[in-house]
Amino acid sequence: MDEKMATHTHRVLMNNRQNGSFSGIVDVLSFDVSEILLETEQGMLLIKGKDLHVNRLSLEKGEVDVAGKIDSLSYSDVSNAHKGESLLGRIFR
Repeated sequence: MDEKMATHTHRVLMNNRQNGSFSGIVDVLSFDVSEILLETEQGMLLIKGKDLHVNRLSLEKGEVDVAGKIDSLSYSDVSNAHKGESLLGRIFR
């Protein structure tokens, strides 16, 4: 991992389950209107909801802003993905 990215602190700020600001983001792996999959400093983060939109993305700063109805935030460790099953396979089972 790049040293510059490793210095970002992972933080989650959410307002009324409609707007979320996330820092410590390494990459956005996928997104659509019902799910957003982020790689963070603390592992993989799956955001589920309705009418989700990525309003702002700055990978240089490690920040993402999300809008929509947020139903759940779910973390999984990246290290578990290396035990024979793909990362996406483990997250979406």
